[in-house]
Amino acid sequence: MNDSQRPVKVLILEKEYRVSCSPEEQEELISAARLLDSKMREIRQAGRVIGTERIAVMAGLNIAHELLRAKETKSDAVQVISKRLQNLQTKIEIAINSSNQLEL
Repeated sequence: MNDSQRPVKVLILEKEYRVSCSPEEQEELISAARLLDSKMREIRQAGRVIGTERIAVMAGLNIAHELLRAKETKSDAVQVISKRLQNLQTKIEIAINSSNQLEL
């Protein structure tokens, strides 16, 4: 652990963990631990998965799946915006060319 790293206590399924992180990352770490704890509690309450390790794996898979879907949605949005920008650029070029021909 280097000098800028500090241990932070997080609680996941009633078990305390100490994780080292920089002070500026502390809030994000706590938020991540809360998200993981919440997902693990949901899985445990559903009662279909038994064992902390299996619950953790299922929670990790669920979070990874959500992340991949969010990236895919973002990618789709970027493509739509890119197409719109290309269309606008084409319209602007047509308008400029049309304006230049009127001046001649």
